[in-house]
Amino acid sequence: MPSETLPDGLVILDFGGQYCHLIARRVREMSVYSEILPSDASVEEVRALGGVMNVKGIILSGSPSSVNAESPLRLDERILDLGVPVLGLCYGHQLLADLNGGDVRKGEVREYGPREATIDAPEGVLEGMRPRERVWMSHGDTVYSLPTCFKVLAHTDSAPVAAFRHREKPLYGLQWHPEVVHTEHGGEMLRNFAFKVCKCRPNWKPVDAVEQAVEGIRRQIGDGNAVIALSGGIDSSVAGVLTSKALGDRVAAVHVDHGFMRMDESRQVEEALRGLGVNVMVIEAKERFLRKLKGVRDPERKRRIIGEEFIRVFEDEARRFGAEYLVQGTIYPDRIESGITRHADTIKTHHNVGGLPLQMEFKGVVEPLKDLYKDEVRALGKRLGLPEELVSRQPFPGPGLAVRIMGEVTQEKLDALRRADAIVCEEVERSELAGKPWQYFAVLTDTLSTGVKGDERAYGWTMAVRIVESVDAMTANFTRVPWDILERISGRITNAIPGVTRVVYDISNKPPATIEWE
Repeated sequence: MPSETLPDGLVILDFGGQYCHLIARRVREMSVYSEILPSDASVEEVRALGGVMNVKGIILSGSPSSVNAESPLRLDERILDLGVPVLGLCYGHQLLADLNGGDVRKGEVREYGPREATIDAPEGVLEGMRPRERVWMSHGDTVYSLPTCFKVLAHTDSAPVAAFRHREKPLYGLQWHPEVVHTEHGGEMLRNFAFKVCKCRPNWKPVDAVEQAVEGIRRQIGDGNAVIALSGGIDSSVAGVLTSKALGDRVAAVHVDHGFMRMDESRQVEEALRGLGVNVMVIEAKERFLRKLKGVRDPERKRRIIGEEFIRVFEDEARRFGAEYLVQGTIYPDRIESGITRHADTIKTHHNVGGLPLQMEFKGVVEPLKDLYKDEVRALGKRLGLPEELVSRQPFPGPGLAVRIMGEVTQEKLDALRRADAIVCEEVERSELAGKPWQYFAVLTDTLSTGVKGDERAYGWTMAVRIVESVDAMTANFTRVPWDILERISGRITNAIPGVTRVVYDISNKPPATIEWE
């Protein structure tokens, strides 16, 4: 019998898909509790969650794996006999079909990005959906057929079984991702599953995020001292304020100017954080980092070199401050893209996650924001009283401009990119786009192209402009920028930077692209 004192909740089994934590978050946004377990969790582990919630349903996440792989990811099939509804998403959809005798194989067309799904039967999870729904796909395998005990609920031009349900058991599958904002009515689909299929009650309320984070920092660090890696972005700034609340004068915020910052950024970081009462130390290390990257072209090597060098600088300052712990503003998308969860692919190594060296002098690394998404960190920043210009500041990678330069990083390229990036920011922020895009920046490609400057042939760099809209950085759409804004950006860049002969605009969504180029 369900406990009246425990919240109703859903269990998410993590098969390594990028959006697993996003599923859990969407569930919690509905005031329904959620817990994530690894895909190979036993039925006993699922039952054990009965001590913290009434288990009302199970969601199977996506995965970079294939059900037809040599060693495919499976689940404890006894979980399907618990008597609670199960919803498979993407890989989970394919896995449920495969376990029940369906035909699952490599699709004739790999579907990535937005697609139109035809809803054949608007029932169960798809109750109330329109005849055609815009959904977000990211899969290579396709379910082509199912036994007669299943009913097809939707299809696309390439996927004959894009959604299904079992005729007698509470089993559902969706080939698309309802948890991402690009599935137009994905929230309604998840609510249908939680409330209409699983009969959940919206009886869970989150704990105070500030209090929880502060207590977590105190518990990890105890009576010790800490240094915090302060990039100046919203993530590290929020982590810095939280750590200051937890430790007082036992923490020092170290901002490393590695020479890859945006125009005047280090000065702005120092002024903003000192104004919040944070003990900031600015370390000049431009030559040190540039020397380490000499001749390096591979982006993963760049990130690892920068990650290790960051740690060495922090170790130097920690010895001076008597600190045993390093605090970082790592957020969940950083960990996902670095392949930190079981079964997940490494998309790109983040300098503060996969780029950390194996040998460090610190007793421990503390990451108070590691399970949060960018918009949640912004909300936390507002609660902490951070100024709006800091809260709304666009994301910037820790390795900075070094990973926005394709190929080897040189001082000449840094100077050119820094100027181009400032032009992009200025034009966006003084236009009608101000406050709308998630991120906007320039990228110096390694492609040279012919141009004409001063009636003479010029052979120079191709600069790319990237402007995207997003909610949590897990997915993103390119911004449809008015032509006059792009024209001003292009004209200013080619006139102000002699080495640039061509400017292009990136119209790739995420997926299949990432927001950053490297």
